[in-house]
Amino acid sequence: MHEYIDGNRIQDGNGLLKFITCGSVDDGKSTLIGHMLYDAKLLFADQERALALDSRVGSRGGEIDYSLLLDGLMAEREQGITIDVAYRYFTTERRSFIVADTPGHEEYTRNMAVGASFADLAVILVDASQGILTQTRRHARICALMGIRFFVFAVNKMDLVRYSQKEYKKIAKDIKKLAVDLELYHVEIIPVSATEGDNVTLHSANMQWYSGATLLEYLESVDVDDGTQEEGFVMPVQRVCRPNASFRGFQGQVSAGSICAGDEITVLPSGEKACVQSILLADRKVQKAYKGQPLTIQLNREVDVSRGCVLAKGTQLKVSRMFTASVLWMDDAELVQGKNFLIKIGTKQLPATVMAIKYKVDIHSGENLAASQLYKNEIAVCDIAMAGDAVFDVFAGHRELGCFILIDRVTNMTSACGIVEHSLRRADNLTWQKLDITRGTRAARMGQKPATLWFTGLSGAGKSALANEVEKALSIQGKYTMLLDGDNVRMGLNQNLGFEEKDRIENIRRVAEVAKLMNDAGLIVLTSFISPYESDRARAREIIGSTDFIEIYVSTPLEECERRDVKGLYKKARNGLIPNFTGISSPYEPPVHPEIAIDTSQCTLEEATDYVLREIQKYL
Repeated sequence: MHEYIDGNRIQDGNGLLKFITCGSVDDGKSTLIGHMLYDAKLLFADQERALALDSRVGSRGGEIDYSLLLDGLMAEREQGITIDVAYRYFTTERRSFIVADTPGHEEYTRNMAVGASFADLAVILVDASQGILTQTRRHARICALMGIRFFVFAVNKMDLVRYSQKEYKKIAKDIKKLAVDLELYHVEIIPVSATEGDNVTLHSANMQWYSGATLLEYLESVDVDDGTQEEGFVMPVQRVCRPNASFRGFQGQVSAGSICAGDEITVLPSGEKACVQSILLADRKVQKAYKGQPLTIQLNREVDVSRGCVLAKGTQLKVSRMFTASVLWMDDAELVQGKNFLIKIGTKQLPATVMAIKYKVDIHSGENLAASQLYKNEIAVCDIAMAGDAVFDVFAGHRELGCFILIDRVTNMTSACGIVEHSLRRADNLTWQKLDITRGTRAARMGQKPATLWFTGLSGAGKSALANEVEKALSIQGKYTMLLDGDNVRMGLNQNLGFEEKDRIENIRRVAEVAKLMNDAGLIVLTSFISPYESDRARAREIIGSTDFIEIYVSTPLEECERRDVKGLYKKARNGLIPNFTGISSPYEPPVHPEIAIDTSQCTLEEATDYVLREIQKYL
């Protein structure tokens, strides 16, 4: 197994071991690693002195608190917990290590998942006085989801159960059952006491019934190379380097295999082939490069390559826009079907939609449960559709191209992480049919530029009345138009949809697709929908096309809308007769940068119509 840091190969015999410590709250993760570093003499003298001084005001009555070596945040020290992921690099005579000490609290599960994404081995702590807890199961399942195949279950706090072999065996039995349920590849169970140091670096005199290796001995000797190798050469392109007109190189880190100058590679998703003309490692030319190295590759001919493309050789990667994935949901807001995100897979980022939640996984039993929405820290299997072709593989085939994150389009926060289970065949069986009569042909015949005027605002803001007047004025000018009104569409095309978030999302998606088809027919489309979510309007803009989407925000205040209450809906919503009513029991997210904004409470309908007509001329 070859490992590289900054392009330099690690030369020690067992290779670099990247591992994570996890488990439930207060199981002693930080204390365990801190004691290991202390006993193994892996601290500088000033660190030892600082540790002794800090421990005097700690929670152990003046005795050394080894967790302080890992818990660096002030909030962590005050509460005696781990919040952020703490990375530590250390080397013994036998091996080099990178350890990620992760938090146990449920609210910080996303931080734990980040640590698991880089590790080859997981050390999961189990409190001997409590046994396996819900968070223990969750962390073990997340580690398995992230592709970790080697596990050490450290049964900690054996001093609290008087080093009882009977208690240890009972917990070991539960761990073995958990390992079978999760189909864990390789499991080692070690009884320890992190505070007292038993079986951490030295064999315990208190547990002579245990004849196995200490934790450090095991970590120094374990071979995490299970014999499986990722097929072929794979390098996701991070950047195109063109310092001058004579040089064009493609930069990225090799995620699998090796490459030599002169090798023929395939550029995905286009499928074009070219030969490697030269390989640069930093600023020097090399003839061959390996997994983990950052490269600049120059090809022997001009090929269209950009960030998000993949250079590959000797492997079959998937090029598609739909797949099924296992997902860990990490956002505070729930996930509903149809919600839109940005997906990052490899170095490619593009819009994506969670089309369906097929089922979620019960943390305790592993049972697959029917679900239409997900809550924070739940794991589920979902179908995901992307706005364009992406290059990926199943996680077991290529880890880097088999994992992804979902990014909230409004907050830019990571909402979920996941792994690809398989491509969806329906995506492979569909091909966009090119037609002889094009959009341009139809638009030229009508003598107009197709576009969608997207009216958005609260119920009662005046969207429908304004859109109706604007359409009449455009028709008088000789334009060919179609008005899609929210109520009318819901009485026909979308009559099967309710008003929950997932239904609102699907309602707007369908309308956007219909508007796009009508634009393709050459028409100017006007839509009048509340469309309360910013992310859904952004998705509609992408479907229709940014240059053809004109967002018109009818910004009439809630008080005025409620005063008008044309349909009597606000009164019913206030009385609890209409659930999920926008502005009352469901949120409305105002547009941030609409093309046009107008408050109909400040002008007459005729004045509002004239204003919109003047403003849209620059777009039509």
